[in-house]
Amino acid sequence: MTQSPKNTDVQALFNKIAPEYDKMNNIISFGTHKLWRQRVMAKMTFPVGAHIIDLATGTADWAIALAEKSDATADVTGLDFSEEMLAIGQKKVDVSDFSNKITLIQGDAMALPFEDDTFDIVTIGFGIRNLPDPVRGLQEMYRVLKSGGQLVILETSQPDNPLVKPFWQLYFGKVMPIFGKVFAKGKYIEYKYLDETTENFMDYLTLGQTLLKIGFQKVTISRFNLGAAAVHYAIK
Repeated sequence: MTQSPKNTDVQALFNKIAPEYDKMNNIISFGTHKLWRQRVMAKMTFPVGAHIIDLATGTADWAIALAEKSDATADVTGLDFSEEMLAIGQKKVDVSDFSNKITLIQGDAMALPFEDDTFDIVTIGFGIRNLPDPVRGLQEMYRVLKSGGQLVILETSQPDNPLVKPFWQLYFGKVMPIFGKVFAKGKYIEYKYLDETTENFMDYLTLGQTLLKIGFQKVTISRFNLGAAAVHYAIK
């Protein structure tokens, strides 16, 4: 698989932070990322026998939650470009009740190794901002979705409330990298980068407009924690 240098750099970063990734997610979000995911799935529709793919699946938490939420005849594919993250995820899958429903594979979300119109549901959680070309990734999601299929994007976002935004910038810009240094074996630079991807990523309205331009319909948006995260639902 060919990857741009930037994509390779990001892959190396996630390989490096993989051992502390779950712990740091809980610390940085104060555990709310699990609640966000539960609220997102409560609004999703799961067809019988659905083919589901979770992109940037990381350590497979969302893939496992999707397997639990869907019926026994559904199947879930988790795709990520970090082999270290997938290795941790596979251990979770192996001890879950859904190992027969979940397949984890290494791959590039900007060049998905699947035919057109393959999946009923495509999800991506806290991953699209890390793609070197998010629009290309969205186009790939559109391509592999069946007609009528659902796209669900859960992502960190930028609050637009002028009272909230300075505190958000302080937390993500200064506090979060320090957490990386203290709790993740000195990984200040890596968590500084993750802050920058959040700050530089398109805002929630621009992402919604981009989905419409690509061809998605019925785009709806919900926001969490005063705008610190947003979920986009869309239909092909």
